[in-house]
Amino acid sequence: MSKFIAEFIGTLVLVLFGCGAAVLGGMEHVGQLGIALAFGFAIVAMAYGIGPISGCHVNPAVSLAAFVAGRMSIRDMGLYRAAQFLGALAGAAILMMLAKEGAASGLGRNGWGAGYLGEYSIQAAMIFEIVFTAIFVIVILGVTGEKGQGAFAGLAIGITLAVIHIVGIQVTGVSVNPARSFGPAVLVGGEALSQLWLFIVAPAAGAVLGALLFRFNLLKGSVDT
Repeated sequence: MSKFIAEFIGTLVLVLFGCGAAVLGGMEHVGQLGIALAFGFAIVAMAYGIGPISGCHVNPAVSLAAFVAGRMSIRDMGLYRAAQFLGALAGAAILMMLAKEGAASGLGRNGWGAGYLGEYSIQAAMIFEIVFTAIFVIVILGVTGEKGQGAFAGLAIGITLAVIHIVGIQVTGVSVNPARSFGPAVLVGGEALSQLWLFIVAPAAGAVLGALLFRFNLLKGSVDT
């Protein structure tokens, strides 16, 4: 139960801080860099806050990667994923209550195509989410492994997420996390909900690709330190 609560709170905070920076701060005030840092700093804060309890996955793609890499049971993965999706929904609900325009603000939803940020194609969105989720989980699995730098894991993961957002906000708004996409999309509905499938499928594919490198020891620490 403590792990469930930790993952619920962690994902809630990620959505509230990251999407909150986009909705309540906005491009005109905090800018793309500010939004990117909000997501990254949220992960850093939660990594040190709930990391000792649950490992601070706060992302169904990360839990899937941990399972594929052989670091998590399927039972725990299911528990974590339930907490993450519910936490993201709760975070989006709080944000909707705070936002002046409510659901009309978009709640920091992910998307692609005409009318959405850089108006990138579905192909670009798919490639971005697969590739950058794979990179994200490689960093996570590497830094939290037996030869990883555990004390600095939260910082490394948070910086990576921030850089991913700096690169990709204009492409998809950056998901690399199905729960983060799920919360806003369910409450906003419409196009956000119809496009949600990509932000579930693509991060899952990227997570599996990244995790398989560890599962088959293609990425294995061997340097003495």
